Amino acid sequence: MAADTEKLLQFLLRTGDNTLVLSHRVSEWCGHSPILEEDIALANTALDLIGQAQMWLGYAAQVQGDGKSADDLAFLRDAWDFRNVLLCELPNGDFGRTLLRQFLFDAYQSVLMGRLIKSSDETVAGIAAKASKEVAYHVERSADTVVGLGDGTAESHKRMQVALDYLWPYVGEMFESDAVDTAMAEAGIAPDPASLRADFDALVGRVLAEATLTRPDSPFTHKGGRTGRMHTEHLGHMLANMQWLQRAYPGCEW
Repeated sequence: MAADTEKLLQFLLRTGDNTLVLSHRVSEWCGHSPILEEDIALANTALDLIGQAQMWLGYAAQVQGDGKSADDLAFLRDAWDFRNVLLCELPNGDFGRTLLRQFLFDAYQSVLMGRLIKSSDETVAGIAAKASKEVAYHVERSADTVVGLGDGTAESHKRMQVALDYLWPYVGEMFESDAVDTAMAEAGIAPDPASLRADFDALVGRVLAEATLTRPDSPFTHKGGRTGRMHTEHLGHMLANMQWLQRAYPGCEW
């Protein structure tokens, strides 16, 4: 595989794995949400993310060119082959942490998709155009929920601040840049992640201010997920649950 094709593959895996892993995490709330409306809303969010993952990983399989499918990439890779950011694989925690994680990812996605629709790669641009409609709804909804809980009762405010303090050290990884990102930016396929940070901070800052939440000021960032170098232990446990049917019955068709 040519070097530029390999870098495109890595970009697609990163983008697709983010949505695949987070979709599974969000789906874990199905039947367990605090109210029926939220149960349905989170299930629909998970379905949207799975649909996006299928498009990104489908294109990744096409670029890889060895006859694999999106399903193969989702269910037959081990944890060290995944390229999602660590934020997406973290356990759900309480409802507030789940919604705050969702908002932080939605804010990142909304900025990223806005750039990717102008990609020099027609397939990337097409996927981004489809995904951006869902992302626009996701970020609006998750932002409203963060404000409602952050500026709600003393208990909900406390929980949301604890969630923000816990999640914030994982945010910086979304804006890390390496040789893959440099190649994608030079080819006009995708923006350098670092260039997204200012718009992300502006969007998140407005919502956190309205939610009366204090953004942590520590510069520390957990990282290693985008390269597969250092995932948390949680990803392996999650994949064991997500992949067991395909692993137990290889090639099974319903």
